[in-house]
Amino acid sequence: MRSGGPGGPPAADDDAAPRDLPWYARPLGTAWMLLVTGLGGMFGAVVLVAERVMLWNDPDHVTSCDINPWVSCGQVMKTWQSQLFGFPNQFIGLVAFSIVITIAMALFARARFQRWYWIGMNIGVFLGFVFCVWLWSQAVYVINILCLYCMVVWAMMIPMFVLLTSRNLQHGVIPASPGVRRFAAEWAWPVIVILYVSVLGSIMLRFSNAFF
Repeated sequence: MRSGGPGGPPAADDDAAPRDLPWYARPLGTAWMLLVTGLGGMFGAVVLVAERVMLWNDPDHVTSCDINPWVSCGQVMKTWQSQLFGFPNQFIGLVAFSIVITIAMALFARARFQRWYWIGMNIGVFLGFVFCVWLWSQAVYVINILCLYCMVVWAMMIPMFVLLTSRNLQHGVIPASPGVRRFAAEWAWPVIVILYVSVLGSIMLRFSNAFF
């Protein structure tokens, strides 16, 4: 059994990790968490890619989430924010969520990754989370139009980032004091709920005319 050191947290990929760890911090729990959030994000990305291709072929195409003036994927896709790096953002999602799903399946097969790998993954997920925060701010406060399938991706990135970071804190991948590790274990789900409520609240306030 590999250890994180005397009195320290368990090693990053230890099958014998303490049973008092939250389910998502155990090997199979982490695999399930990444698989579910990865598949959810992939669903949003695939639909957006399909809609993007149809818009390329037919500029008058009405996307499946063109619901009203405030919820319209088609209108959002016409903005510069939808292709920040010179190509549609959804292609980034296709690649990123494919990697997440692949890692999840590797964990199901009992693959073990070194600390540097978990750090790299956490950085990648963090950057994806920051990108989603920026896209949320642009959609809600600048573009003033929501993209339904984009929101599916946002909804998946929140638990993926929070739970993966909590998992890595508890396993010593990210060095932290026992108090910080305990906070990460106890407050991961409340933080997720707070983030969901904050996003939903901002949408309800900004687009009150669409709902009331």
